[in-house]
Amino acid sequence: MSKTLPFRVIGKRRETITALPLYYSGQMQKKCKGEKVFQMYHGELRGSTMFFYTDEKQETYCERLELHNLKSMESISSYSESTAPIYTLRFSKQEVQLQMDNPDTGELWRGFILTVAKLEVPRQMQLLPGQVMRLEEMRTAEEQRRALESSCPTPTDASASHSNSSESAYDATLSIIPSCFLSVLREEAEKLLEQNPEHGSIILRPATDNKQHFSITTRQIFPSGPVIRNYKITSSESGYTIQLDNPVTVQTLNEVVDHFLEKTAYQLKPFTMPQAYDTRIKLPPPPLAPKPKVIPKARVPPTIHTQPPPDTMPPTRPLPTLPANKNNSGKPL
Repeated sequence: MSKTLPFRVIGKRRETITALPLYYSGQMQKKCKGEKVFQMYHGELRGSTMFFYTDEKQETYCERLELHNLKSMESISSYSESTAPIYTLRFSKQEVQLQMDNPDTGELWRGFILTVAKLEVPRQMQLLPGQVMRLEEMRTAEEQRRALESSCPTPTDASASHSNSSESAYDATLSIIPSCFLSVLREEAEKLLEQNPEHGSIILRPATDNKQHFSITTRQIFPSGPVIRNYKITSSESGYTIQLDNPVTVQTLNEVVDHFLEKTAYQLKPFTMPQAYDTRIKLPPPPLAPKPKVIPKARVPPTIHTQPPPDTMPPTRPLPTLPANKNNSGKPL
């Protein structure tokens, strides 16, 4: 029986995977353009990205939305309606609908999304003063985060300033790569996807022929069976180009992964191997007292007495006879 982890532990692991601060979270339903039915998710707003989890206990996200690419957010239902509000989020390449539990929750989500996307708190909203202050605090924190992020060298900057060192550009890239990145070879990536389909179906890895470029390995299920494919991703000053029949260029590696997720209607899932963690801190046992050293006793062979041969024994002589003592009369005593 598996043990349920506390939510704070799951939150810490999500923070490690996304490397972004958490601003707001909650239950919602989502569907993409062309889908007929909403699906329930646990949504988290981290930085300027929306992460979607199948439930509150899932450690790795299954979908994500980059809100800095948001073009507009429109409400289908009015705030006064008692039904669950639906919002349409339009991006340059996709359209997503979010449905909230109630109008109050929906209005607060709308405030967070628009504030992060535009770095400006919307004015005409049905929010309490405390909620507006919360949005202002988030806007300030997000501005500082983006300023700090922009001051860090990008992979292109690192490559330009260290033209003689490809390792510097590669190391700088590793700090902003997706969670499904694994430093493995092509054969290893294919083997991982085949043996662990429950952990995901898309891996980002270094290119075999050039360490500054990348590759994508995917595993999809077709009626004829599973199919594994590999795609080449090249890095340049203009961004990252997916080498397809019609090449696609995006700005970040996260957008590379998102492109594959969108084009497969999110049938692909980022591959993440679960890691085991200890839950108890233990002290090592005290050292054992040294055992006294036993010195073995010397073994002395027993003395063997032998009788010498008769011819080697010295001759025996009779003892002399002592004269008897006499008294004055001359008789022996």
